[in-house]
Amino acid sequence: MTQTVTLHYLFDPLCGWCYGASETIATLANHPDIDLQPWATGLFAGNGARPMKSFAAQAWANDQRIAALSGRQFTEAYRRDVLGADDASLDSTMATLAVTAAADTVPDRVIEALTAIQTARYVDGKDVTSSSVVAGLLTDLGLAEAAARILTPDAALTGLAQTRSAKARDLMTSHNLQGVPALIAEVDGTQFGLDASKLYSGPDAILATLGRA
Repeated sequence: MTQTVTLHYLFDPLCGWCYGASETIATLANHPDIDLQPWATGLFAGNGARPMKSFAAQAWANDQRIAALSGRQFTEAYRRDVLGADDASLDSTMATLAVTAAADTVPDRVIEALTAIQTARYVDGKDVTSSSVVAGLLTDLGLAEAAARILTPDAALTGLAQTRSAKARDLMTSHNLQGVPALIAEVDGTQFGLDASKLYSGPDAILATLGRA
């Protein structure tokens, strides 16, 4: 029997590069020999949030690089309604709470919830900094309990989000990793960082590194 590899995936829901890697991540999450563990780092949550207006043009230019490399779609609706909104902010607080609520209630569907949030932002041009928007996305997935929790986040949920983000950052520090997305494999209790740039070459590149191709 092939041994299962635990793959720690470090991300921020509003990271464009993480969206670029989303198709590969979804495939890895469904691979029978991979136990994918998603960890939101909180990069753009809380104090990491910032107004979008000051760097919207730079973000769009960067997004075009990501699209060319990954094949992921960044639509005009996203450019107009997300980057171009007067009061827009790069704030993943609500999206991070959403994936945390999913991890706490339906841990095998975190990547599905993350994908829905990313698609809503980058394809549909929706404001995923809004609790009602994100709750609606979770409700559409049938994740009613997670949706209810982010509409009225309590201390338990916010504390869990902070704890998980702290663990994600500790993992990054211990493996000298900078930025997201980041990948850390774990086999027989031994952890080692992977080259996350291979995410944009498709799942086979990661699987080959892990000897699972």
